[in-house]
Amino acid sequence: MATESNVRSDPQGTPPRSGLDAYFHISERGSTIEREIRGGFATFFTMAYIVVLNPLILGGAQDVNGQRLDLAQLATATALVAAAMTLFMGVYGRYPFAIAAGLGLNAVVAFQLAAVMTWPAAMGIVVIEGLVITLLVVTGLREWVMNVIPLALKQSISVGIGLFIAFIGFVDAGFVRRIPDVANTTVPVQLGVGNRLIGWPTVVFAFGLLLTIALVVRRVRGGILIGIVVTAIFAIILNSIVDVGPRVDAAGNVNPSGWALTVPAVPDGVVGSPDFGLLGAFSLGGSFAQVGVIVAVLFIFTLMLSDFFDTMGTVIGVANEGGLLDRDGRLPGVSRVLFVDSIAAAAGGAASTSSNTTYVESAAGVGDGARTGLASVVTALLFLVAVFLTPLVEVIPQEAAAPALVVVGFLLMRQVADIDWGDPEIAIPAFLTIVLMPFTFSITNGIGAGFVAYVLIKAFLGRWREPGLLLWIIAFLFLIYFAIDPVERLLGV
Repeated sequence: MATESNVRSDPQGTPPRSGLDAYFHISERGSTIEREIRGGFATFFTMAYIVVLNPLILGGAQDVNGQRLDLAQLATATALVAAAMTLFMGVYGRYPFAIAAGLGLNAVVAFQLAAVMTWPAAMGIVVIEGLVITLLVVTGLREWVMNVIPLALKQSISVGIGLFIAFIGFVDAGFVRRIPDVANTTVPVQLGVGNRLIGWPTVVFAFGLLLTIALVVRRVRGGILIGIVVTAIFAIILNSIVDVGPRVDAAGNVNPSGWALTVPAVPDGVVGSPDFGLLGAFSLGGSFAQVGVIVAVLFIFTLMLSDFFDTMGTVIGVANEGGLLDRDGRLPGVSRVLFVDSIAAAAGGAASTSSNTTYVESAAGVGDGARTGLASVVTALLFLVAVFLTPLVEVIPQEAAAPALVVVGFLLMRQVADIDWGDPEIAIPAFLTIVLMPFTFSITNGIGAGFVAYVLIKAFLGRWREPGLLLWIIAFLFLIYFAIDPVERLLGV
């Protein structure tokens, strides 16, 4: 396992071994082509679920006219945009960040936007939001925001993301589950069902987690990827024997002991025919005509704020884990990364997959040694293959990929030691940033709470000028974000 000390720029100035090496700065960042390829595979397998999950989220909702999006078309568009934008990130951004339809953002589109407008109008909102963020990147404002954030808050973002993705891993695997709404309980989550671990899928997750931990502790190269592949094979063999079935079947019947999303099995076929029918199915002006200018602008603002800071947190957190930040906590060439991410948001709307964004699961590839855009190129090619080979993508269950997220959460968590916990001026904002990410299931909420607390603490101490005008403006915008419901009521929308 590569450590931060040996992945920063090569102190000996080792010359690149090839044109590929020189272009991606592979040797300069202490990596190898083998590590990049391995990391690209690891990132893909931890986020390939989006090809299945995004269609289920968007396809499970109706627009204001009762129309649904086609699942096959959604799967094709989801994989295609992820492939194109991740390739763009690798070749132009040159960092190991993968891009796909953003979870949370797709839920906003499906259950908030589509509830009051048509699908083309809702996707038009996403396109506009992406174009606005692109404008912020071009003007340098987005990079400026990232650079004025105190280093301790950047470190807390990394730690919070670590807890967040570890929590996602435990929940995806069914190891941790939501407690149903019942009387006399205030506990939101529990161990398994009734505080008992049940079902063969949980056994698969436990096997995968122990295997991945063992590989990482023994510093086996490619340990995270090996863990995913071996666990997936184990899941296929196990399910062929016990035939568990899904947690929720097509008829809506619930089996708590079933597989969370993908039932592992040897696929009947290998190649599936892609359907590109959703590409270009958006309307830029439809939302304004259907819900009015004020409501449309509020929707754009909400999406933009979530997209803006989710990406910022992900980029900082993953880059910090890879030792890619400089001594001031900045990512060299970050403007290229942010430009690709903003274009991806608009591209997602144009293809009806909702806003695409940089994925925190990129940390799986970084944890397995990836340090350059070559890893993203590998991930992109795998997504391109997924456009045609959806049956193979669906073979890997969440329970096999989830252990990687838990282990990567540990890797990100190590940065908590770099925060000065003896200084409450920064420790309290850092604490709120860290805990609110997993507690509210949102990177944006954690960042917002940290920013607001930071500027208010400085004001309480009489040093209100210290944060700077930009951080005050951001904190004010986050106050509006947190108070969006009373703001809408005040505006009568």
